[in-house]
Amino acid sequence: MASIKITVDRLQPGLHIRLPVKWNEHPFLFNSFKVKDEETIRLIRHLGIKHVFINPNQSDTEPLPPSSQSESPIEKPDATELEAKKLWKEKQDRIEKLSAYRRRVINCEKEFERSLSRMRAVMNKIRNRPEQAVDEASQLVNDIVDKLLSDDNVTLHLMNGKSEFEDIYFHSLNVSVVAMMIAKAKKLSAAEIKEVAFASLFHDMGKVKVPTAILRKQTVLTEPEKNYLKLHTKYGLEIAANMEHFPESARTVIAQHHELNDGSGYPEGLKEKDIDPLTQIVAVANAYDNLCHSNIAAEQKIPYVALSHLYKNCKHLYNTDNLGLLIKFMGIYPPGTVVQLSNDMVGLVISVNAKNILFPNVLIYDPSVPRTQAPIIDLAEKELKIVNAVLPNKLPDKVREYLNPRSRISYFFDSDD
Repeated sequence: MASIKITVDRLQPGLHIRLPVKWNEHPFLFNSFKVKDEETIRLIRHLGIKHVFINPNQSDTEPLPPSSQSESPIEKPDATELEAKKLWKEKQDRIEKLSAYRRRVINCEKEFERSLSRMRAVMNKIRNRPEQAVDEASQLVNDIVDKLLSDDNVTLHLMNGKSEFEDIYFHSLNVSVVAMMIAKAKKLSAAEIKEVAFASLFHDMGKVKVPTAILRKQTVLTEPEKNYLKLHTKYGLEIAANMEHFPESARTVIAQHHELNDGSGYPEGLKEKDIDPLTQIVAVANAYDNLCHSNIAAEQKIPYVALSHLYKNCKHLYNTDNLGLLIKFMGIYPPGTVVQLSNDMVGLVISVNAKNILFPNVLIYDPSVPRTQAPIIDLAEKELKIVNAVLPNKLPDKVREYLNPRSRISYFFDSDD
């Protein structure tokens, strides 16, 4: 049902309304909301607003009849003015907090781009100056892990990856970040987390010897192509053999990261008891990222569906503790998931705080606000909750353009150190 225009004297608590003014012209958090009490109605009048639009589908009641105009409640100007000032201050505080959050994300994105650039340099040196590649990778790992361990208040952010095609760099860094988060959640030592991070960065380096046409093919691989791709574990070990001081734990991960608990993996068909514990961490992170980034568009899964798929269909393939920890710190709705909220608004999950995973930060679609100033709601602070996930292709074009759900899901983290 379409929205209905009514005069403000017909308002009563329980009506879901949309204000006909810009977001910065009123003290309320949203342009659309459910009227809670008479004080809210007085505030709307105090702003000089003469009419609003109601959404009958989201309202708990009907508007008052037009005849009630003469029975308007007596205004309380002083109390209303005080309430308006209080709401304006809360809104201003929220805008300042939002600005601080955006600055934090910008810094995090700079760190991500810097790490991606360093990862690119490492991969380029693998063939030419392998000794330097190991040293540079170790330094990159030390810098990232030290940041991860510097504070308990770690926030996992959705990143704006600029390129769609540098697959091996994005994938390796992504797997490394997710694997580190699992390792941290398992309370592994700093040295063990660094081993996991290093191995994750190099787990797919054998793919540099696989033809690009196979790596980027957007249709189902033929059996010979699948067999060629599977050789990347063998090629990775061959490259590692020519790199002095290459960690043994990373060699093991290169060899085993496609082994599965039920013995159906490759190249050795190992079962759970024979698969290295650190490899089991990397394998879960690798599986999650691969589900999100299949070359075949129809097989790409949004983060929410990828996690659900792993949980429902793959418990027998991966270590259940690691899988549980992945779901735990990602939250039910991981960054990158488009969600519908309990007030019927739609948004994009953009970050999850490790200490408060049930209440992620959500960027809200609000056409009355420029996208660069779009409200970002910390669900822990609001009486809102996520109702369900929404497939991006089900969104209207204007909503999809505003929220900009990524075809490439990349993560990085920061902490409040």
